[in-house]
Amino acid sequence: MSFSDCARRAAGLAARLGWRPDDFWAATPADLLNALGPAPEGEALGAAELRQLMERDDG
Repeated sequence: MSFSDCARRAAGLAARLGWRPDDFWAATPADLLNALGPAPEGEALGAAELRQLMERDDG
């Protein structure tokens, strides 16, 4: 995965937190990880579960 791919994904996460572009570019990777909270334990979400959560989030 290229830097631009990673940056795009990270920026998308930051936007969900309400961060403005300046906030994102001023933050460190550790800042973003801390804002997202601890990593969940157990099995990762599957594609179908993620899609359901995103649909619920969109209203």
